[in-house]
Amino acid sequence: MANFLVVGAGFAGSVCARQLADAGHHVTIIDKRDHIGGNAFDTYDGAGVLIHKYGPHIFHTNSKEVFHYLSRFTAWHFYEHRVLARVGQGMSGGAHISDKLMPVPINATTIKIFYGLNHLPNELEMEKYFQEERVLVTDIKNSEDKLLSTIGKRLTDVFFRGYTRKQWGMDLSELAPSVAARIPYRTNDDDRYFTDTYQFMPADGYGSLFCEMLRHPLIDIRLNTNVSEMTGNPIWKHVFYTGPIDEFFKYRHGKLPYRSLKFEHEHIPFKAQYQSVGTVNEPDYSIPYTRITEFKHLTGQDHLGTSICREYPMADGDPYYPVPNAANQAQYLAYENDAYKMASVMTFVGRLAQYKYYNMDQVVASALHTVKFFL
Repeated sequence: MANFLVVGAGFAGSVCARQLADAGHHVTIIDKRDHIGGNAFDTYDGAGVLIHKYGPHIFHTNSKEVFHYLSRFTAWHFYEHRVLARVGQGMSGGAHISDKLMPVPINATTIKIFYGLNHLPNELEMEKYFQEERVLVTDIKNSEDKLLSTIGKRLTDVFFRGYTRKQWGMDLSELAPSVAARIPYRTNDDDRYFTDTYQFMPADGYGSLFCEMLRHPLIDIRLNTNVSEMTGNPIWKHVFYTGPIDEFFKYRHGKLPYRSLKFEHEHIPFKAQYQSVGTVNEPDYSIPYTRITEFKHLTGQDHLGTSICREYPMADGDPYYPVPNAANQAQYLAYENDAYKMASVMTFVGRLAQYKYYNMDQVVASALHTVKFFL
């Protein structure tokens, strides 16, 4: 029986801790915050509405393994996420529209509204439209190339250029193609944001899921605790670290760029619904926030009022998104080499520790794969 230290009580750390404990090992899991769950933490606001404190976390996956693993710790509420983008006059790319809400990902309904068509384009018409709009790019080097070669200039400019500048603080041309590769488009009228096999939310919230995952006699949870207070202890057989890798190494190769967010939460009493879908995007660059999420859509909660959250991207603050481009990846590789040299005593896992733009299910999958070598 060995003693392990896990730094960070989000998905990566909690999965590692539970797997180790199920294998009979003593685990201490720490977090500098006053709660478990990492950025997926949810809580009831003052009005009694279940909200996601750090912005919307919508679970979806094609991995049967990940879904079945998490099902050990939660029942599920079926939920298919839908997103609308608000397109206003002056940003319509030549189309005659004013302040319209259109489905994202771009689909047949989007094109019908965008161009004021009197019918819904069929799949053949949509394919023809995209073929005519696409820009021939022989060497895709960045997200702009990826979008131009997929949906064309007009839709790229209206739906994604301003949004990207707000979200990432960069133009599409400065981001890796992988960012745009996350943006789907449709030739039918499917308005679901995701098409994954499993699309559910934890029935009692993420807080309950994490409590169940970490409810084990061999797991000791310590909150409001920094890694510097623990790593010098000689009793640890191995340490799993899920925080920012550059911070751990005291920025010896420079600070890795991350994007942060400011969340503006608001409760609206005696209003059952604020908007028709879970999230409304604001691609107009003149509007300082990127999107508004209404949590009751996500959770299915019944309440007389409703609670929303506006997201304001920032350069400084808690790290949320690694910024994917070639220069940042090269800088990360220097840290990855340092981590490799410590592999006998410490493992780096998770979005911040691996500097990867992971979805939640990908974090779970990565943690399950990583920890199995220590069971």
